[in-house]
Amino acid sequence: MHEMSLTNGILRILEDQARTRNFSRVRTVWLEIGTLSHVDPEAIRFCFESTSKGTIAEEACLVILEPAGQAWCLDCSQSVTVTRRGDPCPICGGFMLHVTGGEELRITELEVE
Repeated sequence: MHEMSLTNGILRILEDQARTRNFSRVRTVWLEIGTLSHVDPEAIRFCFESTSKGTIAEEACLVILEPAGQAWCLDCSQSVTVTRRGDPCPICGGFMLHVTGGEELRITELEVE
């Protein structure tokens, strides 16, 4: 499960930011996980709950935002929403799609003490 490694990376970022910005506790973490990112939001939630024990993020609320996949269709020159890689353009049925969004995995906001 690569989500455990990703979650450990998130916690390292929180600890680095705590040292840099001088806070001692994280109350809320807003995390964007794009629908095309190949990351399971529920697995991240589970891993965060178990790996945050004993850290500055213990008992922190994890808010997960899931931006939709976006692509530019080279066939019809339209920006479209896609739910999976490899799906055809919902407008013209073409397969010449360039992904432009929905691959995110990032911390967007923190509430700290």
